[in-house]
Amino acid sequence: MFNDIGALELVTLIVLAVLVFGPDKLPKVIQDVTRTIRKIREFSDSAKQDIRNELGPEFKDFEFEDLNPKTFIRKQLDNDDLGLKEMRSSFDLKKEMAELTDAVQGRESEPSSAAAASTSGSSGGSVDMSKKRAALEKDERPPYDADAT
Repeated sequence: MFNDIGALELVTLIVLAVLVFGPDKLPKVIQDVTRTIRKIREFSDSAKQDIRNELGPEFKDFEFEDLNPKTFIRKQLDNDDLGLKEMRSSFDLKKEMAELTDAVQGRESEPSSAAAASTSGSSGGSVDMSKKRAALEKDERPPYDADAT
């Protein structure tokens, strides 16, 4: 809860507490605050235990942190029932983007990356995506592309 409070901020809070409550009442206020925090924790722990008891034995592994969407998604992605780890390891985004850039710019891609792409499950040969124009005649106008406008 207080992981991001530095030393200067802590000293400032202590000085502020001494100024607001005074040095004679400060220990009593600290005791009251810690007692209240302890009661709140006990109440939440008992409420969690009551909910676990009401859910029954089929939910004995239930954790309330699993209700957080980030935790739930992370837990499901770590589960290897879907084979997601294998898909993640076979997909190399940097290599795919380099091959695409090479194809657009008309360069030949590296033979090692082309061989790796063919073994990773890509289908067919490479596709030349570069637009190479034929030389225009002297009075010929460039072709009009209706989709480009």
